[in-house]
Amino acid sequence: MEIEPKKENTAPIQTPAQVAGGRPSTFTPRAGSTKTGGDFRSKNPRKTGHRDARPRNEFEQKMLNIRRVARVASGGRRFSFSVAIVAGDKKGKVGVGLGKANDTSLAIDKALRDAKKNMITLKLNKTSSIAHEVDSKYCSARIVIRPAPGRGVVAGSAVRNVLDLGGVKDVTAKILSGSKNKLNIARAAVDALSKLK
Repeated sequence: MEIEPKKENTAPIQTPAQVAGGRPSTFTPRAGSTKTGGDFRSKNPRKTGHRDARPRNEFEQKMLNIRRVARVASGGRRFSFSVAIVAGDKKGKVGVGLGKANDTSLAIDKALRDAKKNMITLKLNKTSSIAHEVDSKYCSARIVIRPAPGRGVVAGSAVRNVLDLGGVKDVTAKILSGSKNKLNIARAAVDALSKLK
């Protein structure tokens, strides 16, 4: 008994409209479709995942503290956020800023703008250290900064943030007051560094 070879279906492919009995439509595959063998990826650069690299901010920043503050109005208490930031380029420029807004991101932007506005340029020597001892008092915060060759940065609290972002090396710093207010300590450090000759 011979088995007949299976015949291949060579009938033309019909569109859904032709199958339903309607009049034949001119069906053309979409441009970029996989049916035509074209490139299936979108030509839109937003959808391909390739974004233009954003320009990097010239200043680095560190947040000292963020607080939720309230003011009493006739309808009750209104809350907002207060942010203190230290910004610097690690090459001799540093500043401290304070920003307040109803949203944290807005408060951070304001604080960064304030820090850039109050930025100072430090007078450092060839080894990125300071030439002499400086001290300063801001409100209740008192600090002293001394040169210390070969020791690195020996400092704590907000003074270390200011020295790091200012690019200062080989110094020791001491907070002489009992104040724990980081904003006042950072401002005292910036004031002391502005006294360098």
